[in-house]
Amino acid sequence: MDFSKKINQILILCVLGIIWGSSFILMKKALTTYSPIEITLYRIFIVFLVFFPLGIKSFFKIKKKTGFVLLLSAIIGSVIPYFLFIKAQTKIDSSLNGILNSITPLFTLLFGVVLFKQKTNFRSVIGVIVGLIGATSLILLSTGENIFSSSILYALFPVLGSACYALNINIIKTYLKDIPALKITSWSFIFIGPIAGLFLFFQTDFTNNLIYNDPNYLNFIFINILGILGSGLAFWVFNLLIKETSSVFASSVTYLIPIVAIFWGVIDGESFGIVQFYLCLVIFCGIYLIKSKSQKPK
Repeated sequence: MDFSKKINQILILCVLGIIWGSSFILMKKALTTYSPIEITLYRIFIVFLVFFPLGIKSFFKIKKKTGFVLLLSAIIGSVIPYFLFIKAQTKIDSSLNGILNSITPLFTLLFGVVLFKQKTNFRSVIGVIVGLIGATSLILLSTGENIFSSSILYALFPVLGSACYALNINIIKTYLKDIPALKITSWSFIFIGPIAGLFLFFQTDFTNNLIYNDPNYLNFIFINILGILGSGLAFWVFNLLIKETSSVFASSVTYLIPIVAIFWGVIDGESFGIVQFYLCLVIFCGIYLIKSKSQKPK
């Protein structure tokens, strides 16, 4: 697929939104059998197994500086946010977890300008604000205007996770722009995958839960989908998108995530009305402004 074409960029953005938006309902189901740390570690380990053959041949040729950036990217972009989002899922609704993830573009723009000295334009700023207004309104609507009613700490976890995603987007765009997306993905998980596997099988009850607490292995299937599609394939495609567009546009996928998360919430028995529908349109307007013709990749 030609990622330089606008229609393909929007199509990929929608596919990523569906995959990552579905991650929260998968987390919710998987937590009935496995702990947050087990899901986090297995998610990393399964991606490592899938991408190991694709990156190991060139892995030992990585320069030290590049290796350090890749390791930092893996920790900030995978390890920390994976755990924060799944931990938050133990106390807040899956739809709210997905909605809070939409804060990522705001952090992306902030980190890009303040830490990475990137230029932006007024239209991009307006786009982020419009999208954030739509997402914030969905948050207030979903929580009865009391977002921190359950626990302020657990509600802050996905916010911190979104900040990690945003920082990683800028790291990839700034320091790894000359490395193919497939290598970024495979090398990142080769760094952290073996360690995750050791902790998973020797420091948790994952094997015991798999054998005795998941009789039909349905939840095990859920975390495999979460890992292979949500962490591996989607992360690779997302890296491609970052390289062909602006970091702010790539991060705007998180505006689509709450829409998908809410959809699954409706399937799971939650309500969705006309007001939510119009707020979704507001979010799409924000994405359009971010990816207008006046916004060029920096």
